[in-house]
Amino acid sequence: MSATAGQAQSERSLAERLGFKPNQVVQEIGYDDDCDEELRESIEAVTSGELVDEDYEDVVDVVVLWWRDEDGDLVDGLVDARTGLADGGHIWLLTPKAGRDGHVEPSDVGEAAPTAGLSQTSSLSAAPEWSGTRLVAPKVRK
Repeated sequence: MSATAGQAQSERSLAERLGFKPNQVVQEIGYDDDCDEELRESIEAVTSGELVDEDYEDVVDVVVLWWRDEDGDLVDGLVDARTGLADGGHIWLLTPKAGRDGHVEPSDVGEAAPTAGLSQTSSLSAAPEWSGTRLVAPKVRK
């Protein structure tokens, strides 16, 4: 196996570890030059589709929200990200790791998520420069 093929396999495994599945519609919000291209490509490889942008007007399974400290109010960003999310869908909030430009304190995420009507389910290293926090809307009891 070539180094490139091995690297591609490990990147696909990362997207799978993040819970991405074939045929999911994934909306990407907050894309900029600093986003991790390998992670983006691995998500597209696992889901077998291109990431849709913030102008997409249909329901999505997952939102990938790239967020930096200078992007504004995190609660507003999370509320906006929920808009097209399908029932049972989730948001991956990707923030620069500690020590990187735009780092968002975990306590800020912890405070913003419930205010936006979301619960934090897991956090992990999503890419070399980015931390990922999985957020879900609580299930409604009937």
